[in-house]
Amino acid sequence: MLKVNQKFYPPQRVLEMAKVKDFEALYKKSISDPEGFWSDVAKELFWFQDFDKVLEWNFPRAKWFLNGKTNISYNCLDRNLDAGLGEKIAYIVLDEDGNEEKITFGELHRAVSSFAKSLLSLGVKKGDRVCIYMPSSIEAIIAMLASARIGAVHSVVFAGFSAQALRTRIQDASAKVVITSSQIKRRGKNIDTLSTVLEAIKGLDFVEHIIVSGECPQNFISFESLLSSSLADASLMDSEDPLFILYTSGTTGKPKGIVHTTGGYMTAVYLSTKLTFDLGSDDVYFCTADVGWITGHSYVVYGPLLNGITSIIAKGAPDYPSIRRWFEIIERYRVNVFYTAPTAIRMFMRYGNEFLKGIDLSSLRVIGTVGEPINPEAWLWYYKNVGLERCAVVDTWWQTETGSHMITTIPSYPAKPGMAGKPYFGIEVKIVDEEGKELPPNTPGYLVINKPWPSMLRDCFNEPERYNQYFNSIPGNVYFSGDIAVCDEEGYIMILGRADDVLKIAGHRIGTMEVESALVSHPSVAESAVVGKPHDIKGEVIKAFVLLRQGYLPSEELSNELKNHVREVLGPIAVIEEIEFVDKLPKTRSGKIMRRVLRAIERGQDVGDTSTLED
Repeated sequence: MLKVNQKFYPPQRVLEMAKVKDFEALYKKSISDPEGFWSDVAKELFWFQDFDKVLEWNFPRAKWFLNGKTNISYNCLDRNLDAGLGEKIAYIVLDEDGNEEKITFGELHRAVSSFAKSLLSLGVKKGDRVCIYMPSSIEAIIAMLASARIGAVHSVVFAGFSAQALRTRIQDASAKVVITSSQIKRRGKNIDTLSTVLEAIKGLDFVEHIIVSGECPQNFISFESLLSSSLADASLMDSEDPLFILYTSGTTGKPKGIVHTTGGYMTAVYLSTKLTFDLGSDDVYFCTADVGWITGHSYVVYGPLLNGITSIIAKGAPDYPSIRRWFEIIERYRVNVFYTAPTAIRMFMRYGNEFLKGIDLSSLRVIGTVGEPINPEAWLWYYKNVGLERCAVVDTWWQTETGSHMITTIPSYPAKPGMAGKPYFGIEVKIVDEEGKELPPNTPGYLVINKPWPSMLRDCFNEPERYNQYFNSIPGNVYFSGDIAVCDEEGYIMILGRADDVLKIAGHRIGTMEVESALVSHPSVAESAVVGKPHDIKGEVIKAFVLLRQGYLPSEELSNELKNHVREVLGPIAVIEEIEFVDKLPKTRSGKIMRRVLRAIERGQDVGDTSTLED
């Protein structure tokens, strides 16, 4: 097994600003009295009517903050205005050409309240579904918050999806309204999004209105025209009223519509944004996720706004028009907290570190990662070259289904490269076998969560049996994450990959992440993906797909060198049978490597749902 022995202690400048000085003490309190802990957090937010019970748990169904009435849009906007933040910048949005757009909390409040009133006048009611097919933008955020303000359930669909993928999601949610942009710009090219929407809604009679931001044809409703209405008050929402549906692709079949509700999601996202990133009132925060993903929902929109923080959104691609783009933004706006994906970090690694020369990154204090496990090598590159060895690196493990962070290393706690860290406040996890029996340290097994948490999924839209699968896959009344992980003697957890990505080599179980990390630790390798390939004698052998760093060329000699390197790092069970050098790996649009696609191609099988595939 890949052992991580290095430990990095937080720099003094990080400790001075830390909101949590003693992680162990607060964690113990959150586990010994979870209802008291979450009640205290929820009371930091605004409720029109107080809840009378914190939790009702009838496995596998949970209800949080029962009979409490609140509104997340009110908490993101009106509450901040009451705190005197009306003139504070909520968002700075930058396009690929460097054009800047700013909006204050006061301006955002007016735009959202006005748009919400317009939605009401179009006949949108509480519980109606509103599909939002837009790039990360102020307009997308207005549409989300306006829906939440009147109790409509938003379903944001990433604006790079095809017409068929969009149609599936509109159809499943029976969306009454679709909100889109006329076009988006990426890598200098204009992409027509309206025509994708028109193709997607053909024959769908339940779609009553198309709202278009930008150039709007006559027979549709202009987004901008809906911003001049009178203002809508925030509706009283029950804590358990649905807030949004977000579709996550399964390995087979159609995507699952994960349902999140109002009070619990709001409370957990508010706390995790504040404590995971140690955000102070004057901090500038930059999360690179698209609003079409759960990270965009929780840590671009709701979390930062609930904490009254100034956020940066960078439209377009990370490396266009220059590989330096994101880092020049950090320098220009004196960003304090930066949150991105391992796939982006590994992409930057391919270019070495010369491209960062001359950029001032000294404002950074906390740098985070999200989306998939980060290899120790990528962690160290990030720590040294972006964090300049003076930042806390915060890795975060969580899912669309969990709503907020589940395992992380908070800034004031020592970090181990490649390990996500420890369970978050109020979260209890275990590593178990197929029977649900807890495994000893350093033994790979299934990662389960054994108590409910406020931001947990409440359903799969119109498919309760798919919801139940999360809870009946492993015995013991637990939530099964679908991930394989390992926990060391100190309680640090490393995510090894999806359960269906685990390799069984000559009777041994080995995680894809372990082999990939061993490959990436070789100086020639930028990225890799490994899959199991059927073998008559051994049952399964390892095949690796390798993307080389600049300056290296594929060769049989290098292939043999990499095979020996992995064997040295992981031991004799990690024998790579075949290495294929590639220019690209199949990834989802949020940057996760789709190993199952590689595995299916290798085995001549159907690749299943590929609606989230980037290319």
